[in-house]
Amino acid sequence: MKKRLYILTTILAAMAALSLSSCLKDPRYVTFSQGGTVINFPKGGLGNFGGDAVTDAGDTIVKQFAIDVASPTVPSSPTTVTIAVDNTIVTAYNATETAVVYSTMPTSAYVLSSTKIVVPAGQRTALVSVTFYKDQMDPSLSYMLPIKIVSGNSGDIVSGNFGVHYYHFIGNDFAGAYTWTYARWQNTVGPASGPPNGGGSFVDQPGTISPITPTEFQMLTGYNGTGVNYDVTFTKTGSGATATYSNWSVQFLPADIALWAGASITNFVPPVFTVPPPATATDPKVFEMHYISGGSLANGRYIDDTYSK
Repeated sequence: MKKRLYILTTILAAMAALSLSSCLKDPRYVTFSQGGTVINFPKGGLGNFGGDAVTDAGDTIVKQFAIDVASPTVPSSPTTVTIAVDNTIVTAYNATETAVVYSTMPTSAYVLSSTKIVVPAGQRTALVSVTFYKDQMDPSLSYMLPIKIVSGNSGDIVSGNFGVHYYHFIGNDFAGAYTWTYARWQNTVGPASGPPNGGGSFVDQPGTISPITPTEFQMLTGYNGTGVNYDVTFTKTGSGATATYSNWSVQFLPADIALWAGASITNFVPPVFTVPPPATATDPKVFEMHYISGGSLANGRYIDDTYSK
């Protein structure tokens, strides 16, 4: 009996060791498998690329990020970490990812709070910030600011998976802050039946159009508060003041439809533009869309969202 117990214990221990080894090598985790101290950005790396998109309103934007010292024990002495902007990363990224082509960010468009950061003894983390100045960038261009960890103390290892923050702006002629008006009717007729009579309607609240690519953007609908977005695409011809826009399309993507399905809502009439979107760079930036959704077509709700620059 003791022999069987010993064999079983040995097998379980081996399986646990194998599982731990696999976990430590998993790129989703900061690892100690190298046996040393690893310097990393906890929310950096390509896996967090979407989180490094800068979509905030205003001309001056401050982003704060953490530096982490991952080690088997808490460091007993200070850790000095050097970081830097490395624009060769932009070139490398553009060579493999072609959905958006990024330009390097002008030096006048950003300021790092520090390039040498000291994590005090007995601590693992320190905070750094980067300030962006949007008025120093061409809003029609996409920019990337790759901030990488250069080094830590002698012998420290820079994480290969979490060693870069890919801060980026997606250039889009229509992205930014807007005034948002939301109207809801308790019927499928909408404006023809009179003023909005549904709960939750509002006028002239802050809204944001978020860029996805240079020719695609998204903005929220006010219905139900489930975070459903209109997805808008278009074709741009020319640039600057002479640019023209065509092939406009608006839809709800499957992931957003799934949010409604989870709330027992069906989209009976897909979204369409209530008024034509801009055709030229000098046209007013107004986007008005409507659709019909609800629990059933008989009690469907006519929804209208308007975003005005």
